[in-house]
Amino acid sequence: MQSAKIKDQRSKTKDHALRVTEIFLSIQGESSHAGRPCAFVRLTGCPMRCVWCDSEYTFTGGERKSFDEIFVQLEEFGCKLVEVTGGEPLAQKNVFPFITALCDKGYEVLIETGGYVSTEKVDARAKIILDVKCPGSNESERNHWANLERLNAEKDEVKFVIADLADWDFAREIIEKYDLQTRAKEILVSPVFGVKNLREIAETVSKSGLKVRLNLQLHKYIWGADVHGV
Repeated sequence: MQSAKIKDQRSKTKDHALRVTEIFLSIQGESSHAGRPCAFVRLTGCPMRCVWCDSEYTFTGGERKSFDEIFVQLEEFGCKLVEVTGGEPLAQKNVFPFITALCDKGYEVLIETGGYVSTEKVDARAKIILDVKCPGSNESERNHWANLERLNAEKDEVKFVIADLADWDFAREIIEKYDLQTRAKEILVSPVFGVKNLREIAETVSKSGLKVRLNLQLHKYIWGADVHGV
């Protein structure tokens, strides 16, 4: 009987675990939350291969951690804003109960997702930051468009990472097609860090007449281009 109980406990521990690349405290570098102190849980693995990806180190490796181990680290930070990111965090099935557990513990939870995996199972209390892939990423054909229809205008944000004005034209089409100005709380236009035409992009966005926000990667301007994305 005792052996069966121990086996059951081990099974539960295995089920309530995630493969984690890193857990750290920093400043939120993007979205409307930029500048806020934020704890990051960066999960391992991603099904996409965007050409401008700054988180390739998350594709493999990582360490399997139980929910309880992650919670202990987060509690040590004393920060109530937590972002679950990757890689692609929603690619791990155990992330959904983990997100719910974070919400239950009173954290303000941000989910940075690449848009390839369905957001349908994400706890309604979490705030989604949905990255719609533009043609410059070489992954635009893999967008899961139904995710845009699930956005909550009270809390969810959409991000377009753009490498050039062709990406901006694509973003405009999607914004209009899915009525994102009313469907999303924020529309973020995020130029790839280091693009040479940043001023041209900014001026084009400013003249667009759209309800959007130019979204620069604050953490890279503070710590440099090689810093891990946050």
